Amino acid sequence: MPNRHKAEKNGRTTSASFDVRGEVKRNRRPTKKHQYTSYSVMLCVYKNDKPAYFREALESIIHQTVIPSEIVVVVDGPVPSKVLAIIAEYSQKHRFIKSVRLKKNLGAGAARKICLENCTNELVANMDSDDISVRDRFEKQLNCFNDDAELSVVGGYIFEFTGDTNNVVAVRTVPLKNEEIKKYMKSRNPLNNMSVMFKKSAVLKAGGYVDFHFYEDYYLWIRMCVQSCQFKNINSNLVFARVGEAMYKRRGGVEYFISGARLQVYMYKIGFIGLGRCIYNLTARFLVQILMPNLLRSVVYRKVLRRDMEKGSLNENRGVGH
Repeated sequence: MPNRHKAEKNGRTTSASFDVRGEVKRNRRPTKKHQYTSYSVMLCVYKNDKPAYFREALESIIHQTVIPSEIVVVVDGPVPSKVLAIIAEYSQKHRFIKSVRLKKNLGAGAARKICLENCTNELVANMDSDDISVRDRFEKQLNCFNDDAELSVVGGYIFEFTGDTNNVVAVRTVPLKNEEIKKYMKSRNPLNNMSVMFKKSAVLKAGGYVDFHFYEDYYLWIRMCVQSCQFKNINSNLVFARVGEAMYKRRGGVEYFISGARLQVYMYKIGFIGLGRCIYNLTARFLVQILMPNLLRSVVYRKVLRRDMEKGSLNENRGVGH
């Protein structure tokens, strides 16, 4: 029997199973217009990425139950020679890996934009260069798109870990159904960006990835929501995401707050949220990102904005791609 943990639904804590066989049923009847068998994986790497972590990320992709037809790696500016050596090694072994090198660092938004432009399939999966996808992640997402032709984006839960995947410290759960996701989007990012697979045409129709410091993905989901795109999150873990004190530190500070405030103002100006919600969101972010010290912020993220993992609570959902 799968272990049960707490999951968030509409920002509230509810009971949910992380059984890898579990699937959330949609209320409406799915329509099938195309059976997807091929997909691309987009992955950007930059100077601060550790070669060992990058190798693990690649390994988790090429050992999927359904292997991608292409992996597009964008090298965002100068990177360590060991990273370039890994790209060369894997490109020689696996002809479906192609790389694009940028002369200077352009940032996450611009790099992802270029990466997406070089993907040739309609379905594209995003992947962070230091995370690890579970072995059947992409198979699960392909099944969702094949079951429901109206979907534009499919994500899922992530397990946050330190050191190695045996040391999972928290799970970031997200709303599952389209209506819940769009409601949650008014207050927080309802998708784990490193877990998503999407239709390239839908992303490009919404304007694609645009430089918006710290918030490129959230900004994209909002614009896709305005375009009436359909979203779904799978109620199981898709990715093991590396975390640490540096991550919590990046979630605070004046620069982070100002960029987030810009996004809240944008949401208000386009009528996505009302004035009251805008003020509430700004106040909450100011308290957490500006007034709160980093140590306390890490506790808040793990205890309130995430769900702590109980010791020994991992089931078959913890399997990685290699």
